[in-house]
Amino acid sequence: MLVKNADVLVQNARSPKLSKARGILVELVDSAIKAGDPSSSIRKWVKVEADKLKFGNYEVDLSRVDRIVAVGGGKASAAMAITLEQILGDRLAEGRVNIPEGTVPRKAGHKIKFVEAGHPIPSESGMEGTKRILDLVSGLGSRDLVICLISGGGSALMPLPAGGIELSELQEVTQLLLKSGAAIQEVNAVRKHLSAVKGGQLARAAYPARIITLIISDVVGDRLDTIASGPTYWDLTTYRDAFSVLEKYKLTEKVSPSIIARLRNGVRGAIPETPKLGEECFRNAYYKIIASNADALEMAVEVGRAHDLNVHILTATMQGEARQVGEHLARVAKEVYEAGKPIPMPALLLSGGETTVRVRGQGVGGRNQELVLSAVAGLAGLEGAAIASFGTDGVDGPTDAAGAIADGFTLQKARELGLDPSSYLENNDSYHFFKELEDLVVTGPSGTNIMDITALIVF
Repeated sequence: MLVKNADVLVQNARSPKLSKARGILVELVDSAIKAGDPSSSIRKWVKVEADKLKFGNYEVDLSRVDRIVAVGGGKASAAMAITLEQILGDRLAEGRVNIPEGTVPRKAGHKIKFVEAGHPIPSESGMEGTKRILDLVSGLGSRDLVICLISGGGSALMPLPAGGIELSELQEVTQLLLKSGAAIQEVNAVRKHLSAVKGGQLARAAYPARIITLIISDVVGDRLDTIASGPTYWDLTTYRDAFSVLEKYKLTEKVSPSIIARLRNGVRGAIPETPKLGEECFRNAYYKIIASNADALEMAVEVGRAHDLNVHILTATMQGEARQVGEHLARVAKEVYEAGKPIPMPALLLSGGETTVRVRGQGVGGRNQELVLSAVAGLAGLEGAAIASFGTDGVDGPTDAAGAIADGFTLQKARELGLDPSSYLENNDSYHFFKELEDLVVTGPSGTNIMDITALIVF
């Protein structure tokens, strides 16, 4: 069981009905995270048969390959790399992969070297690791093969500021964008145009080598240009788009002058754009998403059906402000309870995606905890309703929790303890609210990242 405090979460229920609901939610967390297991996903899609290296239906004739190298970065990339090295054996020459600090696997291979890097704020070690990645792929020939392992978190873990930009300036703009509530696509548009590797620039550096990119997606819609800021995929955004993001969130006066100067130079065409569709560096490129949020939703559906629940996926593209989504889901719970819509009880309603939080207060929390806290008032009195929201990476914001659970009695319990949910919400302090109630979902870092799952049960 991945949920370390599973027993406490179930025991916190104030009725047999809610005990069952919480038990199902805990099981669902476990199954959804396992759906994104990097090792299983690599073994499912990568095979060596005789002189053929197969990536699903795509084949590479190994007799025509001189050298294979592996590069990449992300929360799931360590396990991806270890498994790839096991599959390739001596066929793999070497590799470099950036992973989150403190996650170096015990059973690491010998050919792929790991660099521990900062996340979500880029670090000096991440920058040095990315330089080594760039050095490794530069100078390869047309008979060489680069296998790029990308997963969620890769944007921050693979930083290499473009000329004229300091790492500290990149860290600052990243923090400002995250606190502003900018969508990941907007954050990445800026990152790409301040980077030497993002937005297809890694593919440009590796050309004329062939590049195969294996991806575990943490992005709504599985957009290849957005996952880890698309280091091997053509960029659909421009310098003008990046500058517009800073204008939208009123950050042009807050970021460093060198960032503004670079973006303005890009807008007027004084420096080259990121690689676009049709450039020759993408002619020998192949991309395969080996795990995504859809896999987590599929496993969650199976859990619900195994418990004879009526299951409905509300959305596979959950986005928007966490507190608004939480309030909406509480209203959905009432609709199910009172009118049997959109499905009758016993019901499991699922959402997959990733919300955002606009930081207004000084508290601690994450988007999943804030979503659940926002649903507490609306669920009050619904004796058979329970909600859980969690990040499949096991980390929700700057906390040690993956998410949180609440039910129809959470408001009553909070008041008994002298806790006011609205005050905690106003201060963006969802973590300490649920810590007091012992309703945080704690898994620890999962080693994967296929976005968030929100599950609502109504009995």
